[in-house]
Amino acid sequence: MATLPAPYFPIIYVRGYAMTPAEIADAVSSPYMGFNVGATKLRQAWDAQVRRHVFESPLVRLMKDCGYRDIYENGAEIVGPVPARSVVIYRYYDSADRDLGDGKALSIVAAAEGLRDLIHQLRGQVCGVDAEALAQFKVHLVAHSMGGLVCRCFLQNDAVSTPEERALVAKVFTYATPHNGIEMAGLQVPAVLSFWDMNNFNRKVMANYLDLPFGSERVDSLGGKFDPQRFFCFVGTNSRDYAVALGLSRALAGEMSDGLVHIENAAVQGAPRAFAYRSHSGPYGVVNSEEGYQNLVRFLFGDLRVDGVLEVDALPLPPSVQKAKDAGREVRASYYFEATVAPRGANDYALSERRCDTFSAVLRSFDELLRVGKAGLDAPRSPVLFSVFLDTSKVTVGRTVVFSLELAVSTTGYTIDRKLWLDQHVEGEYLFRDTLTLRATPTADGWNVRCLRTDERWSEAQGTLAEWDGTHYWIALASQKGFKARLRLDVQRIALDPDTQGAVLVGAGSGRS
Repeated sequence: MATLPAPYFPIIYVRGYAMTPAEIADAVSSPYMGFNVGATKLRQAWDAQVRRHVFESPLVRLMKDCGYRDIYENGAEIVGPVPARSVVIYRYYDSADRDLGDGKALSIVAAAEGLRDLIHQLRGQVCGVDAEALAQFKVHLVAHSMGGLVCRCFLQNDAVSTPEERALVAKVFTYATPHNGIEMAGLQVPAVLSFWDMNNFNRKVMANYLDLPFGSERVDSLGGKFDPQRFFCFVGTNSRDYAVALGLSRALAGEMSDGLVHIENAAVQGAPRAFAYRSHSGPYGVVNSEEGYQNLVRFLFGDLRVDGVLEVDALPLPPSVQKAKDAGREVRASYYFEATVAPRGANDYALSERRCDTFSAVLRSFDELLRVGKAGLDAPRSPVLFSVFLDTSKVTVGRTVVFSLELAVSTTGYTIDRKLWLDQHVEGEYLFRDTLTLRATPTADGWNVRCLRTDERWSEAQGTLAEWDGTHYWIALASQKGFKARLRLDVQRIALDPDTQGAVLVGAGSGRS
């Protein structure tokens, strides 16, 4: 029988959009279509400070760290048996090159059909005629930019795939995919702009090939065809280093984007996601980044998931603003929530970072948090701070998983009677700011979760035991200014479903020692 060591299933990489004939020719000339591109510079901060960091590429790291290999041999793609730990490059642009094809680029639907056929071909190469291996076969899809839309077309379009064929996919990881289309200068790509297939990113066109209802305002839903918990979105937040079209793209896309795709359009509804100060592509791109790789391997192969949500109980006002409010004047405010998560030992990367200075912080109004009726909501829009995947097998000392959360809450400013209030208080001051060290230790019936505020204490201390309500872990947070909130943590072990060999989430348990 073929060996299928879950979760180390074959990986298919689906590259992104190539616009011009020159870009297509360049893509086709590469054996790995960009999955082998590394980097030597680490962008530390928004002010362009740079230091050296060698990232060999996702392909090389998968080979070195996880035992994967490519399927090239003697100048050709292997057509016979291949091991389960294989990385396959889906070369759907070959047909658009006149040397290798007919010079015509495939439509999204045709490319999705080709992906379906490639999955079946790979299944045969890995499993042969072994019935048990064929039943256990799964594949991971990893895609950049438009490649993620090709994957979604395969997973969502009933004219392209069946539920049985979609079940062959274990997980999907997308880098900087425009899941809700592309907008430039506030306008989405026109549906009539078929030149170089740019209308692939128009929502009306997308709704058609993604098999979503006609006229959908948003097209970032999987339509119930694939579990969004098995679909991870890696989102870039650095527009400044995207140099395509001599900088025109980043100028039109603006801040709160990766230079091409807006942050709010780069994720699938209900899917876990992470954010990094990386651009759509280039020397500081999302694919050739340590941050992207660390999220990739943890999502595909990790065994622990932790989600953090902040439920706000009190948002105090500066004394002068509170005085105006008490006098009956209209006070309005919105708030930034910044969150950076890093595992212990990570010196050169964070798993996710949302910050004001990169225009990626979570923004909420006062009404969305504490006066939901006035905001037209049924419940508060509590900020989702992070969804991180971890690997307990990487723990070198003891059994405890340790990671940090830099958390900060500030205001965009206060308006009184619809005028910006600039008197007395300092703009941008924090209501809360601290670095939390979080520890999760497995127990007989769940997890022992502890938290330590480390801005003024050493992180080596054990911290305070989180409260457990039978479903979630809760950590109370407060500042001397009067800010109050509760950090809700969902800690879930990722196990393998013995029936499908796919990843499933196992409940947290009681969480007590």
